[in-house]
Amino acid sequence: MQHNMERKARKACRAFFFFAGLSAVAFVGLGSLTLDAQPPPPGGRGGRGAAAQGGRPEAYPSRPPADPASVERGKALYGVNCQFCHGADTRGGDSGPSLLRSGIVLDDQHGELMAPVVRAGRPGMPKFTLTDDQIADIAAFAHTFKAAGYDESRFKPPSIVVGDAKAGETFFNGKCASCHSSTGDLRGLATTVADPRLLQQTWLLPGSGAGRGGPPPVVVKPTTVTVTLASGETVDGRLDRIDDFMVALTQADGTRRSFRTSGDVPKVEIHDPLQPHKDLLRTYSDADIHNVTAFLVTLK
Repeated sequence: MQHNMERKARKACRAFFFFAGLSAVAFVGLGSLTLDAQPPPPGGRGGRGAAAQGGRPEAYPSRPPADPASVERGKALYGVNCQFCHGADTRGGDSGPSLLRSGIVLDDQHGELMAPVVRAGRPGMPKFTLTDDQIADIAAFAHTFKAAGYDESRFKPPSIVVGDAKAGETFFNGKCASCHSSTGDLRGLATTVADPRLLQQTWLLPGSGAGRGGPPPVVVKPTTVTVTLASGETVDGRLDRIDDFMVALTQADGTRRSFRTSGDVPKVEIHDPLQPHKDLLRTYSDADIHNVTAFLVTLK
């Protein structure tokens, strides 16, 4: 009996030292891994920013000064193509998201990440046919804004009413009068909207000119769609979704329907009340925008 007890004690002792040795090896291994590990790149995600005091990465990147000529070109392009949705200071508004804290913009260096979005568009955002150099210039301008500061004054003149009202009337009669009336709907808009900046944003893209915390001055009718099936039956309704594979709509009685699409089958016709405005966005010059705004202000 005593012999068996002694044998069990020796086994327990050997097991103790065996597992103790494993623990020591594991501890030394972890210690060496800790000592050999490389520190993470400064700035967190994507190497964003430089290390701040205390070893913590900055929340937003610090960039070297960009080419002033590129920034100036980007400022002009941004003003024509982007400002009406993303704001003069890139902080966005009720009609478009902020670019100041956008992950795409923060990780972008020279427009390479912004380009696919600019060219493909997004829901509520039209596609823009801009060159790589033009997008790089817009990126250079957007990167000059610091998330920690507020510098709208760089892009905010004392008054935006700097155009030629007579030239604006000529442009209006040639491009807009087929749908709008200077003595009807636009006179009512100009009378209702006192702020020229809000007026300009509203006529450029109706439904986007919303003040912070308030509705837009103009409520745009929803986009509708007509689907013509192979049988000849047509289905009309408010467009809910469309992509390369399907179209979904809501009929007048509230019934929701969706259809698979393959090429041009079934036939899908989209009726976007803002399409003429979206088409014109790509053709406006700075002078056109200033001139039409100056003309609309005279209608009050």
